Amino acid sequence: MALTGRLRSTVPLIRRALRSESASAQRLADQSTFAAPEFARRYSSAPAKAKIKVPLALFGGSGNYASALYLAAVNANVLEKVEAEILDLVEASKKSPTFSQFTKDLSVPSETRVKAISEISSQAKFSDITKNFLVVLAENGRLRHVDTIAKRFAELSMAHKGEVKAIVTTVIPLPPQEEKELKETLQDIIGQGKKVKLEQKIDPSILGGLVVEFSQKVFDMSIKTRARQMERFLRDPVNFDSI
Repeated sequence: MALTGRLRSTVPLIRRALRSESASAQRLADQSTFAAPEFARRYSSAPAKAKIKVPLALFGGSGNYASALYLAAVNANVLEKVEAEILDLVEASKKSPTFSQFTKDLSVPSETRVKAISEISSQAKFSDITKNFLVVLAENGRLRHVDTIAKRFAELSMAHKGEVKAIVTTVIPLPPQEEKELKETLQDIIGQGKKVKLEQKIDPSILGGLVVEFSQKVFDMSIKTRARQMERFLRDPVNFDSI
């Protein structure tokens, strides 16, 4: 309960930060033109729907590819199916060193990569959206980034469903009651209309306290960080003229 109480005491600060972040992110999402619209057109055989926008502004190559896949999947109304297929492929890659090495080996000719990923997609009965997407990755030598792309795609999918992932790092696992209270506190901070999905991480190096990450913000209330702040304060020279 002490951890939850400490988080509750920072609620006003967190809410102000989230309002600022949300406004900036919305402006970016509204103003941004998708970096690779031809990907979305190529993936989907369904008629385009008007005014489909990505719910989050993602940047970098992986963000662009994830956004392309999101737009195509939403347009074809197969978002959940595509997400499951991409995540299944990532998990299969982790379990198969041979396949994992294949996706990372740029010396493999593009034609070989495309043929192999097409056969894998057909055997797995992937949707056309997922299959075409993986083919484009293979053609462009981007299969080695499929793990990162899948994570960014999952972020878009969660935002689409009104879910917010919160990662809470502590030294030991939170007791069920404290986890429940923490989730309720985060839900109160985020507000109605969105659902908190809480993920716990254990990191003894933070020494105590907790670190909360959500909505692209990090709120560090760990003993390790407070000790470092105190150490810097003690090292700074004192200006007696200002006393």
